[in-house]
Amino acid sequence: MPPDIASQRRADERPSPPASLWKAVPDAIRGSKEDYTRIPLPRAIVLLAIPMMLELVMESTFGLVDIYVVGKLGPPAIATVGLTGSLIILEFAIVMGLSMGTTATVARRIGEGDSDAAGLAAWQAILAGLMGAVPVSIAGYILAPDMLRWMGATEAIEAGYLYTAVLFAGSPTIFLIFLNNAIFRGAGNAVEAMRALWFANLLNIVLDPLLIFGIGPFPELGLMGAAIATTIGRGAGVVYQLAILSSGKTRVRMTRGSMRWHGPTFWNILRVSFTGMVQFFVATAAWLGLTRIISLFGETVLAGYTLSLRLIHVAILPSWGVSNATATLVGQNLGAERPDRAERAVLLTGLLNFAMLSGIALGFWAFAEPMVGAFTSDGAVIATGTQSLKILSTGYIFAGFSMVFGQAFNGAGDTATPAWVNFLCYWCWQLPLGYTLARPLGIGVEGVYAAVVISGATWAVVGYILFRRGKWKLHRI
Repeated sequence: MPPDIASQRRADERPSPPASLWKAVPDAIRGSKEDYTRIPLPRAIVLLAIPMMLELVMESTFGLVDIYVVGKLGPPAIATVGLTGSLIILEFAIVMGLSMGTTATVARRIGEGDSDAAGLAAWQAILAGLMGAVPVSIAGYILAPDMLRWMGATEAIEAGYLYTAVLFAGSPTIFLIFLNNAIFRGAGNAVEAMRALWFANLLNIVLDPLLIFGIGPFPELGLMGAAIATTIGRGAGVVYQLAILSSGKTRVRMTRGSMRWHGPTFWNILRVSFTGMVQFFVATAAWLGLTRIISLFGETVLAGYTLSLRLIHVAILPSWGVSNATATLVGQNLGAERPDRAERAVLLTGLLNFAMLSGIALGFWAFAEPMVGAFTSDGAVIATGTQSLKILSTGYIFAGFSMVFGQAFNGAGDTATPAWVNFLCYWCWQLPLGYTLARPLGIGVEGVYAAVVISGATWAVVGYILFRRGKWKLHRI
């Protein structure tokens, strides 16, 4: 390597002093146009991770507010939300798979310095999202009562099927809000992704009680009102995103010239996204199976489990923000032919995620009962939710590393490796172990929760081994 390039790279890697990192915090919130393949890694992580964390903090806050308001309607309504979440997460498997392919492709083109190609890739992703959303929307709306019945819903839970139907009908808003934010992340414009989700969720938080309880001029729609509020909020967020993408204010040049069908780019995104879809489908379908096992223990246990998951998402979604920063850094640095810098970025974000989730897990153990009790006054639900929260939060300590390793592979465009690890750890290990501990061995629902913790630790170990092998650095997209 020529001496001038070597010295420049050493300067790029020089750690930022603490004062400089503190200065990066307001820059991250305001938005700062930086070259993430050149600036010091700690600053790059702060600039990307903070808006991604704030974006997903709002997403998790929305979930808590939603379940808090719905909780006033009673345990059957909470359980309906829980089962619907388990069903619609299958849709998220498609969305997240497309998002991974989109972020990886856009990040790689930005790292290569080709903004026009990044804009072309962004438009192909939007087209793919619309093509996938329409059939899901129609099928989900029609089959909502049947899907709840398949999940073991009681008559009281099934009565809330309109909530499920409306959420599925709004599938285009789900697809587009996630895909557009994947474009922003790949380009390093994390602050725009944050603003879009904040706008969407703030609108939902305002509309939730108005439409559920019929406050003022609004009709009293009950549980269905929560779904309508969510869909309106997401739709408004999509309008905001498209306005920004077409304004020319981002690093992605999505002009009229890029808003066209381009077969090679379209199929390349689908190729990368397909195993990403499989990856998330395997994980979410396993979660669906886990929920089905838990439903065997009755409505009260299911409601407690639902509340504990919503609380845990307060921790997990910000951690996904840190992990998403990994995907952007890996994609852009591989595009700039700097694989060693990409590897260092992964290790740094993994340590940050581990520290953050460990602290949150300790907080859940200390305050589990009052946290669950804030969302319901039912003593039995509080007891089961407290137990679920304590055990499950322990497993998410390991997720601090597994989430980052998974996103490192995804950011490189190697979506197949996490898909295989998900299949082995969740389908071949977590589900059989959970059922065996719960039923044949008679441990009960605690055995299901224990299986989640054990399989999460397994993923972290396997992911680290595969990451250190380094084959992801050679992946081409």
